[in-house]
Amino acid sequence: MDLCFSSGRVCILLFSYLLLCYCVRSSETINFTARNCRKHSAVLTDFGKVGDGRTSNTKAFKSAIANLSVYAPHGGAMLIVPEGKWLTGSFNLTSHFTLFLHKNAVLLASQDEAEWPIIPPLPSYGQGRDAAGGRFSSLIFGTNLKDVIITGNNGAINGQGSIWWEKFRKGELNLTRPYLIELLYSHKIQISNLTLINSPSWNVHPTYCSDVLIQRLTIFAPVDSPNTDGINPDSCTNTRIEDCFIQSGDDCIAVKSEWDQYGIKFGMPTKHLVIRRLTCIYPDSATIALGSEMSGGIQDVRAEDITAINTQSGVRIKTAIGRGGYVKDIFVRRMNFKTMKYVFWMTGSYGSHPGTGYDPAALPNITGINYQDIVAENVTYAARLEGIKNDPFTGICISNVSITLTEKQKELQWNCTDIQGVTSNVSPEPCSLLPAKNITCPYPQDLLPIDNVKMKNCSANYN
Repeated sequence: MDLCFSSGRVCILLFSYLLLCYCVRSSETINFTARNCRKHSAVLTDFGKVGDGRTSNTKAFKSAIANLSVYAPHGGAMLIVPEGKWLTGSFNLTSHFTLFLHKNAVLLASQDEAEWPIIPPLPSYGQGRDAAGGRFSSLIFGTNLKDVIITGNNGAINGQGSIWWEKFRKGELNLTRPYLIELLYSHKIQISNLTLINSPSWNVHPTYCSDVLIQRLTIFAPVDSPNTDGINPDSCTNTRIEDCFIQSGDDCIAVKSEWDQYGIKFGMPTKHLVIRRLTCIYPDSATIALGSEMSGGIQDVRAEDITAINTQSGVRIKTAIGRGGYVKDIFVRRMNFKTMKYVFWMTGSYGSHPGTGYDPAALPNITGINYQDIVAENVTYAARLEGIKNDPFTGICISNVSITLTEKQKELQWNCTDIQGVTSNVSPEPCSLLPAKNITCPYPQDLLPIDNVKMKNCSANYN
């Protein structure tokens, strides 16, 4: 204090030094990998809201993204969501943009329906999934975007879905529940390093998109929560899903492509998809489902190094008369299952339809389904493979499979109708429609274009 009185200049210098020390101490550097780094960044708190878990930040998110969108042609921009609990309704992203969640940040989805805009049904579906009307916009939404990254240091997005699940169970919804993340008609997407909790319905739904990278997501929902699928690529081309952990109330991953007559008309298939290093726990459905919405076609799906515990099935194909479309060129290898109802499950009678206008003559084409190197323990049934009369599922190949059955074994282990294919080194012995041959089922050796994406080391400083 005497020093300040004795010399004003020394006092100013001392104050400046202390201020500098405070700023250095209070700043934080975030480091992460991404497809693109951004030249500009801002923090959500720059837009005047607080992360107390009670104050709505919907307007702050919208204002921040609108202000940062001007940087799209100038190196792009990043919005940092800092530590805190940030209550928000639905908001839209912009192109050349990164949404980054701090490791101690939680996005809390609003339970106020007024904070969820109503949008039309997807044109390839014709109606909503929960109800014939429209649907609520997803929490994080965007359409016709390019170069979008949603990432963090494992920050969380909590959908607070229980109120939506209860309304759905009681039949109180006239609109389809919101998803956590949905991007439409978009290109060059990255969704990574996040924890997703209690989505009102599906968690991640890229639709009509291309060049999609989904990595290192941790997804949680109660096993009895309705339709809380983990990741649902839908009518997308060139997609990579890897290193994810999913515990959900429905399929861990559901590969989709449009619904009945609407999908046949829309005609945008899902193709060139790779799923690897997935861990799936407890869903009351499939580890990976193909369909049942597959009327636009599903082709060239590669799944490898999959672990599943307490699931209904491994890779399940779901279709029906009226779907049309196709599921073909499916390749699966190195799967490890523990406690499962069916290792192999295909059905041609998954008959939910968007109304009565579907064409009963529109038969699906299911062919070229390949499995190899599978170990399964504590299994109730080895397989349930049910094609369609006069429209058999063909080209099924199963090789090098070891299935250990439950202590109380079912008499009919391979239930096979209207299928054609071959097997090799499979135990227990398959059905007569899958005769033994000395073969190894194929798996492609080429890389998909999405496998060649190069990641960059990015960083940003903020106070």
